[in-house]
Amino acid sequence: MSKSRFATVALLLTALALPAAAQSQGNYDPAAVITAQKAALAKLSFMDGAWKGSAWTILPSGEKHVLTQTERVGPFLDGAVKVVEGRGYEADGKLAFNAFGTISYDPAKSAYTMHSYAMGYVGDYVLTPTADGFVWEISAGPMTIRYTATIKGGKWVEVGDRLVPGQEPVRFLEMNLERAGDTGWPAEGAVGP
Repeated sequence: MSKSRFATVALLLTALALPAAAQSQGNYDPAAVITAQKAALAKLSFMDGAWKGSAWTILPSGEKHVLTQTERVGPFLDGAVKVVEGRGYEADGKLAFNAFGTISYDPAKSAYTMHSYAMGYVGDYVLTPTADGFVWEISAGPMTIRYTATIKGGKWVEVGDRLVPGQEPVRFLEMNLERAGDTGWPAEGAVGP
């Protein structure tokens, strides 16, 4: 049997084995899982839309750096995943910061996860919804970076704090955004058949 034909047969057998493997672990019902994901992500629908405002961060030099910050947030996969993009602009309009993330929910673990890309870093972080926002953290050795967002009344306020055991929290970031409107992103503009 040629290598390419063997690879094709192996791929086909693997694909056929997946449903059997899923069934052997119980009666996996993708529709039920997707329904649970959609219900969990619907609780974060207050994030959806286009947002714009000011943000500041403390640079390693200790200087306070001010940007115009934008966020666009929308549902994807029919609401089973939330997609987020943040952009920070200098006063002259130059893009200075760009971050991208997805928020998902795992019904088996009853847990939300933010998968984030920013400034060359990539990671998965626990996201915890609150009554009017969310909190997510990054472990960095003995330090924890905590982001706390409050979103209500068309305003999104998010702060970032460095937490070191035995020391007072140090605020290094704050953004104050206002909802600029709806957005069809990211589902809008999909490639059709």
